[in-house]
Amino acid sequence: MNKNICFTIFLIFLFFAVGCNANRHSVYQNDRRYPQIEERLKTYVADKDARIGIAVIIEGKDTISVNGDRDFPMMSVFKFPLSLAVAEWVDANSMSLDDYVAFGPNALIKETYSPMLDKYGMELNKMSFRELFEWALIESDNNAADLLLKRVGGPALATSLFKGVTGDLDITIGASEEDMHKDQYLCYLNRSTPLAMAELFYRFDTDIRERSQSFSDIAVMLEQCRTGADRLASPLRGANAVIGHKTGTGFQTPEGRISAINDCGYVHLPNGTRYSIAVFIADSAYDMSETSGMIADISKIVFDSLQDR
Repeated sequence: MNKNICFTIFLIFLFFAVGCNANRHSVYQNDRRYPQIEERLKTYVADKDARIGIAVIIEGKDTISVNGDRDFPMMSVFKFPLSLAVAEWVDANSMSLDDYVAFGPNALIKETYSPMLDKYGMELNKMSFRELFEWALIESDNNAADLLLKRVGGPALATSLFKGVTGDLDITIGASEEDMHKDQYLCYLNRSTPLAMAELFYRFDTDIRERSQSFSDIAVMLEQCRTGADRLASPLRGANAVIGHKTGTGFQTPEGRISAINDCGYVHLPNGTRYSIAVFIADSAYDMSETSGMIADISKIVFDSLQDR
C-alpha cells in the first residue's frame, strides 16, 4: 500500500477519533455512586504525554469514562471480538471447538508474533478451533487469529457475525494480522471506543458467556491470559480476584512513540463486586514498560476504590 493511501486511512481514523463519536455513550445506567474514581482517573491522565481512553462499568449500574467515546486501534484486543464471531459461526454450523481447521503452508506468516509457529514449525497443517482459540486468546498468537479469521470469511463477515452476537456496538474488525504485517498502519481499521469495549466485556461476563459451551470456553481462556501481566492484572495479584482480559500491543512510530498499548477485560472481586474495564493508550511518548505501568496504575485506582466497598 502506498504512502498516500496510508495517510488517507490515518486521516479517516483521526476524524472519527476527534469528533464522530462525541455523542456515543454506554447503554448502562449511571447511578454516580463513584464520582471520585472518575475524578482520580482524569487527574491521573491529565499530565501524560499520550492519548488515553478509559471506561469502567460497575455492576451494570455505573459507567465511568475518560475519553471513553473516542476511537482507538484495538491491536490484539481485536482477537476477543473475533473469537466471539468465530464461536457464533461454529455454533451456527452445528460444530464444536473440537472440530479441526485445515490449512496450507501459505496460510502462515513467518515474521510475526507466533509462539504457535515457534512450537510446531511450518509443517503445521491443521489444528482444532479450541487450540487456535487458546493460542489467539491466551498467547495472543497472530497466525492463530488469522486462521480463525479466514475460516469465517474475513474481516467484513467477522464483523457481521460479531454484531449478530452483540448488537450494534461501536467496534469494527477491518484488517487481518497479515494485512497489518504488510502495512502496520492498517491497524487503525481494527478500532473500538473504550466504552464499547467495556460494555462488550461486561455483557460477555454477565450474559454472552452463557449462550453456549463455545462462549463459556472463551471465558476460561480469557482468565488464563498470559500476556500483559504488568498491565490490568498487576495490582490484582494476591487479592484473590478473577480477571479475564485481552491485551494489545502496537509498534514504534517514526517519531519514536508507541502507537498503542491496550488491556481490556472483566474483574470479579472477592467482595462480590463485578466490573469491566477498558484502557487504551495511543501515541505514547513513554517506552513499553512505562506505558504498561500506566495501565497498571489506572487498574489500581479502580481496584483500590472498589475492593473495600
